[in-house]
Parts: sequence; C-alpha cells; structure tokens
Amino acid sequence: MEPLRTLLFVPGNRQNMIEKAQALPADVLVLDLEDSVPAAEKANARALVRDSIAGLALKGQRVFVRINSLASGYAQQDLEAVISDGIDGISQPKPSSGDEIRRVEAIIERLERDRGMRQGHVKLIPWVETAKGLLNAFEIASASPRVVGIAFGAEDFTLDTGMERTKEGSELHHPRVMVVIAARAADVIAIDTPYNDFRDEEGLIREARLARSLGFEGKFLIHPSQIDPVNQIFRPSAEEVAHARRVVEAFEAAEVQGFASTSLEGKMIDIPQANRARKLLGIAESIAQSEQG
Repeated sequence: MEPLRTLLFVPGNRQNMIEKAQALPADVLVLDLEDSVPAAEKANARALVRDSIAGLALKGQRVFVRINSLASGYAQQDLEAVISDGIDGISQPKPSSGDEIRRVEAIIERLERDRGMRQGHVKLIPWVETAKGLLNAFEIASASPRVVGIAFGAEDFTLDTGMERTKEGSELHHPRVMVVIAARAADVIAIDTPYNDFRDEEGLIREARLARSLGFEGKFLIHPSQIDPVNQIFRPSAEEVAHARRVVEAFEAAEVQGFASTSLEGKMIDIPQANRARKLLGIAESIAQSEQG
C-alpha cells in the first residue's frame, strides 16, 4: 500500500486553496466538505470538489474527500457528487458502529457500478472521534475491506467526552493507544489527529514523534507548512534502515544454522525483532517507490 504519512485537509469551498494544493508534497490531499465548510457553503463546496478531483488526479495527487456524517443528512449528496475515477477514497466522520461504515460502502458500491468504475476502487478512512466510536473502533476498522486506515479525531472526541483538550495532550494517551490497537487488530493503519497550532512547529514535531512511537503511521494536517516535518518523522531514517537490514541479515544467518534467535550489538534478536525490522524496511521501500513514481 502507498504511504499515508501526511493527509492534508483542503477546504472544499476554497478554490484558491485547492489550486495551490496541486503541487504540495502531501501523501494525500483531503478535500473537506465537513468541518471547514459552513452550512450555507455545502452545495457550492460539493460542486467545486466534484469539478476539482480529475485535475488533481492528473497532477499525480492522491485525493480523498471528507464527506459529512450520515447524521448530518448531507452524506448521500456528497457521495453522489464526488465518486468518480479520479478519487482514491472517502474520509468518513463520526461513525459509531460498523453498520455506518457498511451503509456508506453500499452507496459507494452502487455509484461505482452505475458509473462503470472498478468495484472496490474507492477506499475508506473512518474517524474515531466519539466515545461510542472508540469503544467500537475495531468493529469500525474491520467493517469493510475498503477500510485502509482509521483516524483519531481529538477535537470531537474531547468535546463528546467532556475532556479538557490540552496542548500537552496527556488526556489523549489512552484513546490514542486504543485506536492503534483496534487498527492493528483489523490489519489497517492508524492515523493521528491534526495538530491545530500550525505556527508551532516544535509542538507539531513533538506530537508527531509521540504518535509514531505509539504505532501511528501518519497524521492529518491542516496547513501546508506541516507537510515536510511530518513526512520526515514518519519516514524511517537512514540509520533506522541500516540497523533494520543488519537485524534481518543476522536473524536470517541464525536461521540457516538452525537457531530462532541470535544477538547483534549486544542485544538479543528473535522473531518479533526480525519482523519489526522487516516491516520498517517495507515502509521505507514503499515511501521510496512513491517518491520515485
């Protein structure tokens, strides 16, 4: 799967921002029809996003669209407008159960069929951003083969639970870990919440490093200035890649001799460490291939 390190929100009612996004190095552009678009602008944004998808795809951009929630009453219209060959996926906000994923999936399947698209082309990234959504995170993540990742949404989650949202973020540790565990159990990736103070690069870097250490593989972004720092954090460093290669080589040499463990640089290596190293090498290769392509 292509990397999902950086997913940049672009307001769907702002044509100038959509045009500027054509050349940005985010892994994914997420044209937003939900929170960044006021109610009076929903129809205009829907049309603008619909008309922008093909051009962005021709520029080589991967495009997701964040639709409005099913509860809003706008989701059906959003999907009718944007499902087309140029779109890569849908970001679905505020599902509370797997059934809500399957309802959106059914609409997408019908639209793909009616429009002559390859079945299964459009992927899904649901958001975990309510208390009920967190408790049902695995159900949501495993509801459809279209789901490639689940995203944690801290702003709506803290609003729903009554938690105080702090810059330090200790209140988010438990839900973040739960999202990562649910994602891993469903064999999809976990994507972290946006960092809303786009002028605070130090804080962004600190939070992105924390997210990676917890098992997230990417982060949603709200400003182009956040792309490069987050891309670098979620890209294995040259030192990490070199060490991973040494780990795999040492373990495979031990296997040839009939051993299931060995040591490297004074530390034991067994199957989990070798598999962790292989996964890191796979991520590094996927990123390198996407950048070359």
